Order: sequence, then structure tokens, then C-alpha cells
Amino acid sequence: MDMHVEDRFRGHRALRRGRVSLPGQVYHVTVVTRDRRPWFADFHVACEAARAFHRPVALADATLLAWVLMPDHVHWLLELGPRVPLEMVVSRMKATSGVQANRMLARAGPLWCPAFHDRALRQEDDLRAVARYIIANPLRAGLAEHIGGYPFWDCVWLPSFSL
Repeated sequence: MDMHVEDRFRGHRALRRGRVSLPGQVYHVTVVTRDRRPWFADFHVACEAARAFHRPVALADATLLAWVLMPDHVHWLLELGPRVPLEMVVSRMKATSGVQANRMLARAGPLWCPAFHDRALRQEDDLRAVARYIIANPLRAGLAEHIGGYPFWDCVWLPSFSL
């Protein structure tokens, strides 16, 4: 028995109440897969999802500054553009990557949890330090010994970036 859409997202909307989406603001967003299923442990599925992150339809007018795709979750460092609010950008990113991953998995249905965690960065926060923290996730999880050994991440500061 499937819940009515309004009932399904009531908790998510309650979490977002009072949150503001500001143009030009940078957010660290974390999204987990449904039931923490490690869909992205499959190399080809992860490749499709990673490609989807950079599609204009997913990003709208936002800029993806850094990201890392883990087997059961993703971290995005996003700078919002002038028109599309954070909730819509995240929804588009999840939908676009979910469709691609589901195609590879030959499955249908939601891949990501409906909710997400976000943290607005303050003006005094060092964006590169936050990006390093995000990108080092596979190292902390023991998935790689050095970041070059893990294929599912990217950063706009790549040419001048080191961990």
C-alpha cells in the first residue's frame, strides 16, 4: 500500500520549514539512497550517476563546486544561481541521477531518500577546505588509500587542489 504523496513528504517539509534558499549561497548537501542501499558500489551505475550530476537539466542555474559519490550516498558542494531554489536543484539532481542509475540497474522507483541534509556555508568558511573534507570521504571510509585511487569525485579547483 503506497502512501499518499502529501503524507510521504510531510516529514521532509517539516524539516525544511523555516529554511531559506538564498541566491549565490553555497551549500554542502548530503543525500542518502533509500534504505542506504549501496547502488553505487557498481562501477557502471556510479559512472552514470556521476555523468548526470553535470547535466544542465540537473543543475539548472546552480554551480557544482565539488562532489563525491559514495556507495550509498552523495555529497555536493553547490552554489545557487539567481533563480532556482536549493530544494528544486537537489530534486533535479536526484531525479536526473536516479533515472540514469535505474536504467543501468534495470529497476524502477525512487533511488534516493526524499529528504536531504544541507548546511549553508558562512562567509568566513573556507570553500576549498570544505571541498577537501567532502572529497576525502572515500579515504575516511577506507574505500581508497589516496584520492587518485577513487574515481567518483570532482572539484572545480582540481588543477590547484591537493589533499
